[in-house]
Amino acid sequence: MASKLLRQTLTKTYTTAVIRRFSTVAAVASPSEYEDPTGITMKGVKISGRPLYLDMQATTPVDPRVLDSMLPFYLSRFGNPHSRTHLYGWESETAVETARAQVAALIGASPKEIVFTSGATESNNISIKGVMHFYKDKKRHVITTQTEHKCVLDSCRHLQQEGFEVTYLPVGSDGLIDLDRLRKEIRPDTGLISVMAVNNEIGVVQPVEEIGKICKEFNVPFHTDAAQALGKIKVDVEKWNVSLMSLSGHKIYGPKGVGALYMRRRPRIRVEPQMNGGGQERGIRSGTVPTPLVVGIGAACDLAMKEMEYDEKRIKGLQERLLNGIREKIDGVVVNGSMDRRYVGNLNLSFAYVEGESLLMGLKEVAVSSGSACTSASLEPSYVLRALGVDEDMAHTSIRFGIGRFTTEEEIDRAVELTVKQVEKLREMSPLYEMVKEGIDIKQIQWAQH
Repeated sequence: MASKLLRQTLTKTYTTAVIRRFSTVAAVASPSEYEDPTGITMKGVKISGRPLYLDMQATTPVDPRVLDSMLPFYLSRFGNPHSRTHLYGWESETAVETARAQVAALIGASPKEIVFTSGATESNNISIKGVMHFYKDKKRHVITTQTEHKCVLDSCRHLQQEGFEVTYLPVGSDGLIDLDRLRKEIRPDTGLISVMAVNNEIGVVQPVEEIGKICKEFNVPFHTDAAQALGKIKVDVEKWNVSLMSLSGHKIYGPKGVGALYMRRRPRIRVEPQMNGGGQERGIRSGTVPTPLVVGIGAACDLAMKEMEYDEKRIKGLQERLLNGIREKIDGVVVNGSMDRRYVGNLNLSFAYVEGESLLMGLKEVAVSSGSACTSASLEPSYVLRALGVDEDMAHTSIRFGIGRFTTEEEIDRAVELTVKQVEKLREMSPLYEMVKEGIDIKQIQWAQH
């Protein structure tokens, strides 16, 4: 009961419209320079107020309790954790090691297996390039999937330019890989298999435990990008049999600019460092460890361990409320990716007979995206949805709704109202939708070329 009251208080703090200057609570910020009494103007777009936030796969707000744990290490306990001759260094080092243990506890690892990095992108680069460079004399082949995060795909392309071979596994219409196909693609010189645990665009949960068993059978190291899985689904490095796992702070209500890399000690996995320097983090990731950020990711992991079950139950209810609310009012709504194997906080929907860019622009009062934040500048349809076999016109109309710890029922209801209103408005202007309503099968129409 006390936990529920605390949650309600934090949610209220986060969503309050009252601005309190100099507050130490992360969720209460000073007014933006772009705000004025008549609304907010940015990038040529004017809206009446700050939009409600439903883009939790892009980033999450810092939990106020996480910020409270970080602040002392910015203000009074500011020592370098690698300074061994005085109190300031000792207390920072102790805080770093506490955070290391908190991250390890959430994934069932030993603190000695955690290396702090700047984020999941760096962890992915160390894992993929680092392993293949270390074992390059005997291992020249990598297996990954077509729906991985861009930093994994680009790391693999970099290896291809160096002469390594990469197999990109296709996925089914549900976004899941075929385990028999994976087994067939393994070769004697396969040095790494890299499969994302939870997809950032469509929320699909891959069968990582089964993949881990196949990797163990063939004695191939298994890497997984678990940035979207950490703190959201149960992660167990022993059950999953992973050799390397990439983690991120800002996806679990922690700070940006910090992540972690799990590296198995028994059997030991080796990597070639991607950065040279003072030899911090066992020489794998040189550079001064940023104590406040590391304390933040540790605190976020500790909170996730305590509240993950409650969060999942609550978020599942909000996801159902959102999906049912939209489907009750409009037709032609398709869920992208498996509904059975899916993280509940991710809902990727396509709306038939609607132009995607127009839909996004019309939803100015709701902060949502059409895919990964790392590729959202592209006007091309999502490569993840294309890998699922989604038609190009439907891929263009996809919207990713990200629900999180601080999302309220009122926000979900407002998002439903605005989404339905905008889809209906755009369909009224669509000649294709008119034809469909009249019973015409538009796929059978032979369009004339001019």
